[in-house]
Amino acid sequence: MPGNVNQKKYKAEEDFPDLSKHNNWMAKCLTKEIYANLRDKVTPSGFTLDQVIQTGVDNPGHPFIMTVGAVAGDEETYTVFKELLDPIIDGRHGGYGPDQKHPSDLDWTKLKGGEFDPKYVLSSRVRTGRSIKGIALPPHCTRGERRKVESIVTEALGSLTGEYKGKYYPLSTMTEKEQNQLIEDHFLFDKPVSPLLTCAGMARDWPDARGIWHNDEKTFLVWINEEDHTRVISMQKGGDMKSVFRRFCEGLQKVEDCMKAKGQSYMWNEHLGYILTCPSNLGTGLRAGVHVKIPKLSKDEKQLNAILDKLRLQKRGTGGVDTEATGGTYDISNSDRLGYSEVQLAQFVVDGVNLLVEMEKKLEKGQSIEDLIPKEKIK
Repeated sequence: MPGNVNQKKYKAEEDFPDLSKHNNWMAKCLTKEIYANLRDKVTPSGFTLDQVIQTGVDNPGHPFIMTVGAVAGDEETYTVFKELLDPIIDGRHGGYGPDQKHPSDLDWTKLKGGEFDPKYVLSSRVRTGRSIKGIALPPHCTRGERRKVESIVTEALGSLTGEYKGKYYPLSTMTEKEQNQLIEDHFLFDKPVSPLLTCAGMARDWPDARGIWHNDEKTFLVWINEEDHTRVISMQKGGDMKSVFRRFCEGLQKVEDCMKAKGQSYMWNEHLGYILTCPSNLGTGLRAGVHVKIPKLSKDEKQLNAILDKLRLQKRGTGGVDTEATGGTYDISNSDRLGYSEVQLAQFVVDGVNLLVEMEKKLEKGQSIEDLIPKEKIK
């Protein structure tokens, strides 16, 4: 579907944004020709090109991370505005053509290994997002749509049993103290201060129809109506990534099964995999990460960065993006989302972190790690 037409009062060149100081994928890919071609189109639910690019226009970029600078307002955004979004997706995901098909595999039994040395791996976590088909995404949804997401998801979660039995906590009824405690414990998403949430319109009507659900053990969590309809997280202390990944895969399937029984399903297609608000999370949306203690290996940060790149991994501080490592402890996770299955990405993390720990142990003994450093990027 090419999108409807929405005629503007001014010419496209008069509306073209000033991107001269910008460093994001949108600014890199948006030309005056593409803008002119797409500016008057809208998706069936009314999402426009200017809404797609607004967050990237308002935020010139990040000093260390090449941000995306574009969001989707509904599933059709990726079709109607593909002339812009295809090159953004290709650039952000390191080469992903418009005809490629994305593999998906949530069979956790295929993961090899995954039980790390708890002396080095302090905690393990896997997260992703899911969107509900037929409902606009957070940058564009109406209040009614947002509340519908909340009711669909909480009804599905409320039917879970066993290790998945839990409770939903709406933000609107939480005290300030309860919210702050959940944020400090890394269970709850932060308040809407990030430019992505505010400029893209995702923070409208805050905290209406937002909340967090978690099981009784607080090892399986679902955020509702933050950046995506849902963010699903499996986590626990220690190095048992295999158990975390099992709970993640089984939990996702159980929630969707409950939704399907009510006639609902996730947004998904063969090309982009699972559809989410930010193009950076397309495909699996998966980030499998561990907090790993590697003080000796991290002394040479340039070397560490080169090793991580070859292992298809990335690092951040234990407090998330823009935070520093503390005591040589990093949050290490997969750098890819699209073009690889969930099992493949989790395997990159398991194999890569095992190698990092092996290197750390050798350095502790004063031995060289030269023979362990990968020569080329894994595939």
